[in-house]
Amino acid sequence: MSKTQPKKKENISSKTPLSDRQTEAGNSSDSIGNIGKNRFYIWPEWNDAEVSKEKWDASKSLEGRKSSKSRNSPFFEDPEGKLSLPSALKVHVWKRPGEFIADKDVTVVENTMDFNLVSPNHHLFGCELMRWIISEIHIVWMLYTQSTTEQDSWKPWEHIYSMCDMVKGHVPVYNSYGKYVIKLYWMGSWRKITVDDSMPFDEENNLLLPASTCHSELWPMLLAKGLIKVACTNPSSRVSGEMGEFSFIHTLTGWMPVISPIMPRRSKKIWDFLQDTIPKFKHEDESLAVMKADIEDPAGGTDFDSNDNKSLLLEADNRKGALGLAICASFYPFQHQNAFGLVQTANSSELLRCYGLSMLRSHVVLLTRTRTCQLDSPPKIQTVPQWQLIRPRKETVISSEPQKQPLPKPDQFIEVTSPFIFHSIIHNRGCVPVRKAKQNTLRKRFHGSHLVSISETEELELDEAEPNGTDKLKVTAEDKIKDNDYISNDGPITAINEAAANDARPLLNTWVDMDDFAKCFQTLLVFHKPQMYTNHVQKSHFKSTVLPKDMGGISGSCHSLSDRVLDVASGECSEVRGTYYLYVDSLQPSEILISFSALLVWGDMGEQRSLSEKQLSGVHKSAVLLIHPQSWTCVQSQLPVLTIKTTNSKAAMLSLPAGRHVFCLHARGALGYHIRLCSKTELIVGDEETIIPLLAKESVRFTEQALSIFRALSNVVASFTDEQTLPSLRKSLEEAHCPKSISSRTGTWKHQKLFHSAVYHMVCEALGRKLTSEECFGLQALTADPSLLAPDKEVSPSTLDTKPSEIWEGTEPKDKKIQAAIILQAGLKGYLVRRVLSASKPGTTGNFTASKILSDMWLTIESDPDKHAAFLLRYIIKNSEEKGELYPCLQDESTRITFAEYAVSLQEAAHSWVLTFREVFIVPEEMLLVPIVFSPFLNCCLHVVNNDTREEVGTLKLLPHVYKPNKLGYTFLAEVIKTDTSVDYTKWRMWLIGSKELLPKLSREIPVSAFSVKEFQDYYIPNSKNIICRYYVQVTTDTLATIRFETSDPHVLIHLSVLDKEKEVAGNTGKGIVLLPVFFFLANKDQHSLDPSCAEENIETMTFCQDAPQKRDDTDSTMDHNYVVQVEVLCSSWNLDKSQLDFVYMLQEMKKNEMRVYKHEDLKSSTITTSSSEGSKADTNKTNRKVEADKQKGRTSAVSRSGLKQEASLDQTKPNWTLRVVTDQTNLESIEVKKDTERVDKIRSIKKAWEITEPGRFKKASQSRLQFLDQVQHKDSSDATSAESKDIGIILQRLKSPPSSDPDTYVSPSSDKRTATSRSFLPIDYSHLIRCRNQKDFPELMDSHREEARQKQRLEKIQKYRLAREKVLERYKQQMLEQYELIKHHIEVYENMLEASEKLSDNYKEFCNRLRVLIKKEQEEKLTLEEVEHPVPDKIISPPSAVKPPNKQAKKREKK
Repeated sequence: MSKTQPKKKENISSKTPLSDRQTEAGNSSDSIGNIGKNRFYIWPEWNDAEVSKEKWDASKSLEGRKSSKSRNSPFFEDPEGKLSLPSALKVHVWKRPGEFIADKDVTVVENTMDFNLVSPNHHLFGCELMRWIISEIHIVWMLYTQSTTEQDSWKPWEHIYSMCDMVKGHVPVYNSYGKYVIKLYWMGSWRKITVDDSMPFDEENNLLLPASTCHSELWPMLLAKGLIKVACTNPSSRVSGEMGEFSFIHTLTGWMPVISPIMPRRSKKIWDFLQDTIPKFKHEDESLAVMKADIEDPAGGTDFDSNDNKSLLLEADNRKGALGLAICASFYPFQHQNAFGLVQTANSSELLRCYGLSMLRSHVVLLTRTRTCQLDSPPKIQTVPQWQLIRPRKETVISSEPQKQPLPKPDQFIEVTSPFIFHSIIHNRGCVPVRKAKQNTLRKRFHGSHLVSISETEELELDEAEPNGTDKLKVTAEDKIKDNDYISNDGPITAINEAAANDARPLLNTWVDMDDFAKCFQTLLVFHKPQMYTNHVQKSHFKSTVLPKDMGGISGSCHSLSDRVLDVASGECSEVRGTYYLYVDSLQPSEILISFSALLVWGDMGEQRSLSEKQLSGVHKSAVLLIHPQSWTCVQSQLPVLTIKTTNSKAAMLSLPAGRHVFCLHARGALGYHIRLCSKTELIVGDEETIIPLLAKESVRFTEQALSIFRALSNVVASFTDEQTLPSLRKSLEEAHCPKSISSRTGTWKHQKLFHSAVYHMVCEALGRKLTSEECFGLQALTADPSLLAPDKEVSPSTLDTKPSEIWEGTEPKDKKIQAAIILQAGLKGYLVRRVLSASKPGTTGNFTASKILSDMWLTIESDPDKHAAFLLRYIIKNSEEKGELYPCLQDESTRITFAEYAVSLQEAAHSWVLTFREVFIVPEEMLLVPIVFSPFLNCCLHVVNNDTREEVGTLKLLPHVYKPNKLGYTFLAEVIKTDTSVDYTKWRMWLIGSKELLPKLSREIPVSAFSVKEFQDYYIPNSKNIICRYYVQVTTDTLATIRFETSDPHVLIHLSVLDKEKEVAGNTGKGIVLLPVFFFLANKDQHSLDPSCAEENIETMTFCQDAPQKRDDTDSTMDHNYVVQVEVLCSSWNLDKSQLDFVYMLQEMKKNEMRVYKHEDLKSSTITTSSSEGSKADTNKTNRKVEADKQKGRTSAVSRSGLKQEASLDQTKPNWTLRVVTDQTNLESIEVKKDTERVDKIRSIKKAWEITEPGRFKKASQSRLQFLDQVQHKDSSDATSAESKDIGIILQRLKSPPSSDPDTYVSPSSDKRTATSRSFLPIDYSHLIRCRNQKDFPELMDSHREEARQKQRLEKIQKYRLAREKVLERYKQQMLEQYELIKHHIEVYENMLEASEKLSDNYKEFCNRLRVLIKKEQEEKLTLEEVEHPVPDKIISPPSAVKPPNKQAKKREKK
């Protein structure tokens, strides 16, 4: 490392002032992730032709500059802005290479043989991002340098392009303009990333990008800039600086990382995996002994050179590592570890220091080898003479107890390679020693270990003591020699490679115990090389906002890029979603490597979310890929077999057994995602249209099983006359068709019979006719089964017409005759059996005859072996009793389906609603069906109706449903709501999928695509019966129709019904829109069409209408039908605002005028009105004329439309409705729909009859009414003000019109408001009908101000109530808390009392026990004293009574 040198003056050649560069550096963000900021699209895919045409000099590139500053600058400026570095690296100034490299010529690559990124970059080791870049570049270099083939060579500077040829092994050239292109792998493809050569420096003039020991080369800094740009797309880097799941190895190589957590409980599985994937450590003698036989040429007799040990070991390692895998591990600082507690974190940190690693310096390490033995080779066993082995002496172990020998722990070590092992110790204490003894226990590791362990404080001191870099990047040869001197070669055996000892490859190795490995490392990264797989499928899906205009302009378009398919989603969607289907069919178990990459953020996109969303879903939502089994005919949902959740890129291995498998892949990401599938087995990924036709075919295992049986049968036929090979071929045939699961003789015999029947039916199917007697004889000889006959053999007509002989007429057969006939039949049967059995044996005459017959038949059968073999096996499976235990291929039957496609052309229509498909299907037997619709419009709905019960099965997406056979079949009806007029009118298709080969039959040959639509529109007028409209329907022939009703207000609850003689026969309820999918209008008996052409066209419909799905008696079949389509409003759900009410009032007035027989304007009467009333009348007449015109337009709109474009005649802002009756185009003239005006016509006829009976009645009534109103007006005119007189005029004008004769006419609330001010002038008293409010004698008009004041009072009351309620609740809560505290205090007092009482009780018991002991002791002492004073003779035994008195006397003495 170069020494610290004084700062060098700024280069005079730089035309950019230092203050400007410092300002630019200060404007750059301190956190990662400021690339783009919504100004640029994602990096384009790599294209050699485009890069070769790149403009590298300033003269050609200045034309495309936009900013004035860039035009004056002679250097290239990155269009994405200054590079944003992590917060740990503070940028002070940006410099060009000419400013900090002055003593040498600037080059991109100086040393093309090797490099070192560790020794000159100690000041960057505090940044996690830089450590990962340095370590992973060295890991990839080590992996490629170990490869023996030149094709696998990799050099990091080959990712950089500048004024060089687009060939492998190129060396980039220094560009004085400062423009370079980096080739990196990102989102499933190699990308072109443009960077400049401006380098960041801190305040101490330290370069903030990795540099090599050759100070004049730029490739480490340029490559690091490209890598940092890619790392900016990782959301974890933007938030906390974590690397997360991001890997630079994946970016540099395109290898797919399988990331899995490392846990101690999974250490055994991890060890077994490592044993199978990476090389094993062996001593040189053992390795040479094992490899000697493989390397020597036995035929040539080549000699084995024992001096070439290292080369042989290297070749062995390369053979082992040629599996296409690279295995790494990583660990993170303690603040990022969620699975470790404090104790576990401390232990893992201590263990890492024992192995020369630091938890504060997290990075990626490479796992190179495993070891199950000691590092030192065991000493050679000395040979012992045979005579010493006779009766060997046993070693005696002196022990008081039996000794159990502890089981030794097996040696399990992993070699870890990293550039940061013992970094501080190497520069201060010499080389890295390893253990000479076995490291099998933790105690031995901590006590007496040869590993150098350092503390955290010592480690920090050593890091601080390291030089922080130089003011300028300058490394001389003396510095390199001094760096090499730090490593001592005088120590014991080291784990440093010879190349690392010479500082050529700064990667150090150490052996880590497996148990410690599971405790120290958190993540295992297994990189799979895609080139090791033969089949590749890629799917990409991005938002249009991050793609260039030529790719993202059309939403939903697809572009094929090499072997990758790119889908484009709309920029308005919240996230990108996609569904794909995976199809795999193989005879062998298969493994599929699935890689999933996600784009969550790009500049500002992906971060514009609210604070609540971030709190609920985390800072950044991960992209998810769900893979679960797919079955279109299965009702139950399947759990996912694999889930990949990532923020950057992640892979997983899907292992599948042999057979056919179908999976559904659901992917979602914020801005885009990429899916890549690699496998050595053939696989297909696509949509439903691609996968479903494959499932209709037989699986590979089924075909292989069928062909194996067919080939064995063909071999028997070919060698039917060969005595030597025929028995073995028959046995092979039996093994091919007879399952191993059938072990009993009865089961085997039944299966043999079934197989013989299958062969017979296969031959009949292949020949396309019934077999002759000779052909039947040949098959009987082939199967050696004389009982093989055709079960469906028909009796010839001649046999049916023959009569018994005259000899047998009138006579009954006797027992002797019956017995004789039985004997004759048995003899004939025995002859036929012997003939067949004889023909089945080679060498006989019958065998040659049967062989010739079979050969002639087999020529036709072998013309299509796949078809006939499948028929043979399918017949066995279909008729077998043990279907689940026959063959392994039956496991694939769950994915087998059959389907039929029905397509119709979409017709262009004026309205948005279109009926696209309506057909009747006949279901002959119970079957499971599921329809799938392919429509160019998103708003497509499919209805399935049971014609017998009129019940709807469901809507799209329809789940699998079991359809049972019925009389009238099922009607499938599809409707479309057109929202996008730019969609081309292509075909609408439906696939009907079933689990059986039999599917429903269509009622007619070709589906109908042309329909006739009768459309009626009108304004809504409320009435007391809540009826919106009524329409008569008359048909001349039985007609199938669909009825749809829609209102302008989507929240109206409506009921659509079809009445037959005012009795509801069909109906449906909806909200805003209601649909009656199918209804059969039956013609009256005398109105059936007798036109042959019409009958021929409607023969299918009449067939289903004969039974009439309506439930009626036999007497109803002769009755006439009177159909009415009626729509009514439910629950008064159609609410109208003030303007709509005024409009409805005008429609009501117009309706009254239409119902009059004689118009009011025809009367020649003089009326006394004021000037104000005349003006009001004039305004009313104008309004009536306008309404009359609108009504006339409404009438013209209520006509039949057959898909022709017409302008809307109704005002869509007013309450209106639309009724559509859809029939087939052929039945256009057979149906008539007209408005129900029967009631109105009846009222008008009554009025007309009154006028005819009494002429002039209308005139007299009108004059009398006007006179009465005039009298009332003159009587109260003196008391009325000018304003009141105006209101009177308005009321009188309304009262002059005759009252409506329609009792159901709805009175508008607006009309009540108009008459409210003038009620005081009428002679009728309404006081008892007026609600008194606020204790006032007169009513008040409730205007908007009063309503606001009233609402304000209500809100105040509600607020007061809420405050009072909150106070009460708060008081109640406080009381409950106090009560709880009191109860808690009582409980504590009670517990204390219990403890005190228990303590007193214990003390009392202890005192009593002591007292008892003292009393007893005193009594014993007294007894001993008495015995001494009064001895008792030995032979005399005093009774117990004699002993008691002395005791009493002694007690009395004691008392005295």
